Amino acid sequence: LSTMTRPRSTQISLDATPYYHCIARCVRRSFFFGIDEKGRDLSYRKPWFLKRLKLLGDTFAINIPAHAVMSNHYHLVLHVDKARSDGWSMEEVISRWLKLYRGPEIIQRFALGDALADEELAVVRALAETWRGRLYDISWFMSCLNYYIALHANREDGYTGHFWDGRFISQALLDDTALLSCMTYVDLNPVRAGIADSLEDSDYTSIQTRIRQLQSQQNEETPALMAFAESETDEQSMALLPFRLKDYLEVVDWTGREQRSDKKGFVDYRTPKLLASIHLSPAQWKLLGKEIQKESTTMLNGLNKVVSIERRPKILKSA
Repeated sequence: LSTMTRPRSTQISLDATPYYHCIARCVRRSFFFGIDEKGRDLSYRKPWFLKRLKLLGDTFAINIPAHAVMSNHYHLVLHVDKARSDGWSMEEVISRWLKLYRGPEIIQRFALGDALADEELAVVRALAETWRGRLYDISWFMSCLNYYIALHANREDGYTGHFWDGRFISQALLDDTALLSCMTYVDLNPVRAGIADSLEDSDYTSIQTRIRQLQSQQNEETPALMAFAESETDEQSMALLPFRLKDYLEVVDWTGREQRSDKKGFVDYRTPKLLASIHLSPAQWKLLGKEIQKESTTMLNGLNKVVSIERRPKILKSA
C-alpha cells in the first residue's frame, strides 16, 4: 500500500458514499486536550470543540452521525447531504456562509438589503454558488473546525506553530455494515482507552449525547446528531441513519462488554437484534470492529489515504 499523500478530491467521492470517518491528531501526539507534558489539565478545551462542531453542523449541509473527542485526537463520522445544499436559496446560502466569514463588501451590502446593479447581482450569485459547493465539502468543514481550535489553543499557549499533525485523514464508509461498525468504534473510544467505565460516562462522545437525550437531559451546547430511522420506511431515507436508535445502542453496549487483550477497557452476552438483521454472527462482528480499529490506527500512524471498507466480501459472504 502506498503511503504517499493523495489529493483530498481522490479520497472523497459522493458517487461512492456520503459517509466518511475523519480523524485529526495533535502535532507530536501531544495531549492538547488532556494532561500535557507539563502536567496541565487541558480537558477544558473539549467543550470548545463541541461548541464549534455544533455551529458547523448547524451551518453546513453535513450531518454528524458520531463523534469522540480524546486527549490528543478526535474522530468524526460525517454524512454529506448535498441534496439539502442544492435546495437552499441564494439568500439561505449567503446567510449560512456569513455565520462563519464576514464576506466581501458587496455581500455585506446585499445582506443589508441595498439595491445592487445587475452586474453586482451577478457577482453575488457567483459567490453564492461557490459557497454552496463549500457548504457540503468535508475539507471546508474540517478546515473550519481545525483552524478554530488551533487558533484559540495557540493563542492561549503563546505558540505560533502547528497544532494539528498535518491534514485530517478520511476513510470512506461504503456500506451500512461499515457505517455501523465505524460508528460503534468511534463511540467506544473512551471505554476502550480505559478512561470511561460505561457509555453513560463517556464524556464528549455522541453515544453519551444520545443516551442523555433519551433521559430528557438535553444539552444545548452539544452538536445536533444525525437522526436514526425508526421504521422500515424511514430506513430508505437518505436523510436518516439506516438503523434504529434502540438497536444501535444495544449493539454498542454489547460490543463494549467484550474484554479484549489489546485494549484497556470494556463495559450478558447476547446477540443484538441489529446484528442478526445484517446477517453477521457475533464472531464476524468482532472481526469487523477489529479491522476498523486496525485501519484507523494505521491512518493515525501516518497512512494518509482512503481505506475502502468495501473490500470485506469474505466476512460478509461467509455469513
